[in-house]
Amino acid sequence: MPKNSKVVKRELDDEVIESVKDLLSNEDSADDAFKKSELIVDVQEEKDTDVGERSEVKDERPAWNSKLQYILAQVGFSVGLGNVWRFPYLCQKNGGGAYLLPYLILLLVIGIPLFFLELSVGQRIRRGSIGVWNYISPQLGGIGFASCVVCFFVALYYNVIIGWSLFYFSQSFQQPLPWDQCPLVKNASHTFVEPECEKSSATTYYWYREALNISSSISESGGLNWKMTICLLAAWVVVCLAMIKGIQSSGKIMYFSSLFPYVVLICFLIRALLLNGSVDGIRHMFTPELEIMLEPKVWREAAAQVFFALGLGFGGVIAFSSYNKRDNNCHFDAVLVSFINFFTSILATLVVFAVLGFKANVINEKCIAENSEMIIKLVKMGNISQDIIPHHINFSAITAEDYDLVYDIIQKVKEEEFPTLHLNACRIEDELNKAVQGTGLAFIAFTEAMTHFPASPFWSVMFFLMLVNLGLGSMFGTIEGIITPVVDTFKVRKEILTVICCLLAFCIGLIFVQRSGNYFVTMFDDYSATLPLLIVVILENIAVSFVYGIDKFMEDLKDMLGFAPNRYYYYMWKYISPLMLLSLLIASIVNMGLSPPGYNAWMEDKASEKFLSYPTWGMVICISLMVLAILPVPVVFIIRRCNLIDDSSGNLASVTYKRGRVLKEPLNLEGDDASLIHGKISSELSSPNFGKNIYRKQSGSPTLDTAPNGRYGIGYLMADMPDMPESDL
Repeated sequence: MPKNSKVVKRELDDEVIESVKDLLSNEDSADDAFKKSELIVDVQEEKDTDVGERSEVKDERPAWNSKLQYILAQVGFSVGLGNVWRFPYLCQKNGGGAYLLPYLILLLVIGIPLFFLELSVGQRIRRGSIGVWNYISPQLGGIGFASCVVCFFVALYYNVIIGWSLFYFSQSFQQPLPWDQCPLVKNASHTFVEPECEKSSATTYYWYREALNISSSISESGGLNWKMTICLLAAWVVVCLAMIKGIQSSGKIMYFSSLFPYVVLICFLIRALLLNGSVDGIRHMFTPELEIMLEPKVWREAAAQVFFALGLGFGGVIAFSSYNKRDNNCHFDAVLVSFINFFTSILATLVVFAVLGFKANVINEKCIAENSEMIIKLVKMGNISQDIIPHHINFSAITAEDYDLVYDIIQKVKEEEFPTLHLNACRIEDELNKAVQGTGLAFIAFTEAMTHFPASPFWSVMFFLMLVNLGLGSMFGTIEGIITPVVDTFKVRKEILTVICCLLAFCIGLIFVQRSGNYFVTMFDDYSATLPLLIVVILENIAVSFVYGIDKFMEDLKDMLGFAPNRYYYYMWKYISPLMLLSLLIASIVNMGLSPPGYNAWMEDKASEKFLSYPTWGMVICISLMVLAILPVPVVFIIRRCNLIDDSSGNLASVTYKRGRVLKEPLNLEGDDASLIHGKISSELSSPNFGKNIYRKQSGSPTLDTAPNGRYGIGYLMADMPDMPESDL
């Protein structure tokens, strides 16, 4: 550098020093303590605190061992039991292959944008759901608490389903399978088939009587079912051991729990395609009914399935992404996981209807054989003339086409007398149209189909082990949605919190392993998550798009990803997604209001289900579940809006977030002023808090008149000096 340049630089430095001195001399004496504290932080803590905290960020926050482990965790969380026993049912019910079009459209409009949003905020702020929404706006901090409550409610009954799967898994190591035949009852004189089983079927009887030992109504508890209690305990022990070290322990298990279901589904598909009738099931499944696609109900159910299939609002997506590096390409992750989820649903649908097609073919052959014998008897008795039967028909080896021909001829000839003949049409389409979902598909229809498989115990073991793994993958994300935000907020030990959470959930979950427990599972499934999660995700969208600011968020994404996301997401987040979510919320409320609140109870004497309304106390529980799940949102808003809790009292309202640590606010200094001196990036600053504080802008900040709601507060610092004019800072 030339000598003259050095002289000019020295003169400029001198002028800067003199300017600083002038500023300091103009400050009044009341500010001495504040200025000294800044200088002390600058001189003494610049090396220790700043560098130390940077190392703490790297050391304290766990991280994924690899990108593959993270993707498998997100896939394991999003791909769950609903992909296997809910999506195929909706596909069949809502127009077959035509249902895939509205589902795919809504996946692009609601699913991927909102999934990308949750991944982004988790990765950017590196905290659980409570910390993320506190950071964006303390008034909306209740969103995170609501997510935790919903996660807890869902975990209570979701693990019960894993317990059921464990029970069936343990019973599958038998030949023949215990649900293959109806049990025989012996008395003093003779032996006969169990009446309840004879009126229904072997698999139905085994599910309701042997597995659940179900009562006749929700009011009859019937005491604990000890077999299911042990299975529930085993399920919670597995979850607890897997989650006790956080992602360090659960991440390794993901390699098996996320990949094994795909191995089983592919094996099932190959095996089912080799069975007679499987192609009929697949053809029936994907035959499009375009007229049904125009019904609003189809779009509402498709939107709800997209919403819940990706696990939006639970906090698990945010929790998992918070362990990522800041520069991870979460946009790629969002698109990849969403389409993996979609194609998994398609694969599961192929498997389910290939197997159900085989089952329908077996039942149809049995129906044809029984009705052929009835026709032969009617011919011998003279009720049907032999002349109307085509000569080429051989009843001892009759095909489905020949039976249809004979059935149609008899129906036309004996038009008036036909109902008294009690003949069945025996069409495979009628059997395939008996849509089943949920437990009815997994524990009744599918188990019945597997009894006809060669080596049926092997396939039963594989199927229920797959259900266990699908359930565990979702449970890991659900529990992570509780543990991570609580640990980030209150700094309790993860191991202790995990054990307490699992133990408490098991104790409360005992209501689900009573003889009436299945009815409580239905209640929680219908009322604890649907509306609260929709409200949570709507508030998440509003918080990012309108409170924090969509333009600022897009800039954050550009800084984090290294490229600007497509403007498509800007319009989705700001306009389309909120409107779609509000429409879905209104439609869900209307549908819930029109559908009478109740459950299907198993009537032992009739061996069939009967719809019953909830008693008064049951309705109170249903309403309480929805209210408790969403209650944290208004409570936290009112507390922080009205300053009902003093910021300096050391309670929840005085907790702020800084670099992954929780700090209690001191009485005289509520911001990290070292941030201003050291020039730290805005994402490392403590989140804005409420109280009688003023906001000091960083250099270069735009002049904005904002309330302390966090929309622009991420770049602001706070000091407990309300009488100090802003110009003095």
